[in-house]
Amino acid sequence: MFKKLLIATVALGCLGLAGFGALAWKPAIAPVARPAAGSFAPELVAKGEALAGGGYCAACHTARGGEKFAGGYEMATPFGAIYSTNITPDPETGIGTWSEAAFRRAMHEGVSRDGSHLLPVFSFDHFTKLSDDDVRALYAYFITRTPVHAVRQPNGIPFPFNIRYLQAGWKLLFFRPGRFEPDVTRSAEWNRGAYLAQGLSHCGACHTPRNLLGAEKPGNAYGGAVIDNWVAPALTAANPAPAPWTHEELYDYLRTGTSKLHGTAAGPMSPVVQGLGALPDSDIRALATYFADLNTAADRLPYVSGAVSLAMSSALAKQGAPFDPDARLYTAACASCHYNATNAPLAARPDLALNSAVHLSDPSNLIQVILRGISAKEGMRDVVMPAFGGALSDADVARIAAYLRRTRTSLPPWPDLVAKTAEIRRMNGAAN
Repeated sequence: MFKKLLIATVALGCLGLAGFGALAWKPAIAPVARPAAGSFAPELVAKGEALAGGGYCAACHTARGGEKFAGGYEMATPFGAIYSTNITPDPETGIGTWSEAAFRRAMHEGVSRDGSHLLPVFSFDHFTKLSDDDVRALYAYFITRTPVHAVRQPNGIPFPFNIRYLQAGWKLLFFRPGRFEPDVTRSAEWNRGAYLAQGLSHCGACHTPRNLLGAEKPGNAYGGAVIDNWVAPALTAANPAPAPWTHEELYDYLRTGTSKLHGTAAGPMSPVVQGLGALPDSDIRALATYFADLNTAADRLPYVSGAVSLAMSSALAKQGAPFDPDARLYTAACASCHYNATNAPLAARPDLALNSAVHLSDPSNLIQVILRGISAKEGMRDVVMPAFGGALSDADVARIAAYLRRTRTSLPPWPDLVAKTAEIRRMNGAAN
């Protein structure tokens, strides 16, 4: 009896493996000669360029100091370092031999031209929602770029995570392919914003926490996550900022890189704003409409002015005595720029009582900005914040962060700020 049971178990196991193998196997799509640039209508290429900006493809497919779209950008994951691919039309190291069908399969199904499964650091779980017309425009744009020969650096993923066949199992668990389906109960503008956020701009890839296998947690969409030593804050009502992210504030932030009630785009968010610059105003307003609805901003709109006044007046009352050493350090390093004389906040002189970074449960964003500053290419155009990493010690940065948390919020203090500052400084150094 036991022998028969063992044989049956082995047979079922073999059948299961064979079934999984059949499911995981994807055929290669034959290489093609690169289509002539003139075979694509100029307006189609221009549309693809705008879409590539809105999807900020260059941010992940361009290494520091490398050629645009030539790949090699290192992405640190819990499974090891993964390097982005070359998406220029180089025939040997890029997509120069890819047909539109192969490109579409990669976008919609996460499968490369040679039939291998793509790793989910490539957001095919979002790009699967893109329409065929948008994928066609993206293909036209990328295949008409200047080819760059760039051999890809091998990924640093250990066995067994480096087995591409296993990605089929990941897809069975977490990937649901299919085009975007509009919500008929919502406006056309809301649906356009949802299409962009869920698909092209893949906002959840950074703003949604992930499980142990690297998949986004669908029950906590846009709930906030850590990315590249920064915090991508919650885009829902769970965002702790004292003033809600209204449609107006969202539009200003996504269009200009700054919000007078929340702060400036920096770190990984900066290339997002730059990329979105390729999209028309109507698309940015659609994104603002979608996210303002998600965070229930309309319900809290009547309380915005009161929240702003309360936060700023409370901060003024709690600033501390002039002889407080932390207050003196803050005054010397920060107050000359971060000072508003009235209850009307100024975008060019952001009041830190309203700044999102000061209200997050994780101090990483505030520490990052103090250490590295904000360049003229980030946030508000031509407005800079100097980097204090070379002038302030870890203990000094920790004192400023603790002072702001204590005087600009009513939230609990951040623990171990000196150690956290040292860790971020070290990781920034390693990344550079």
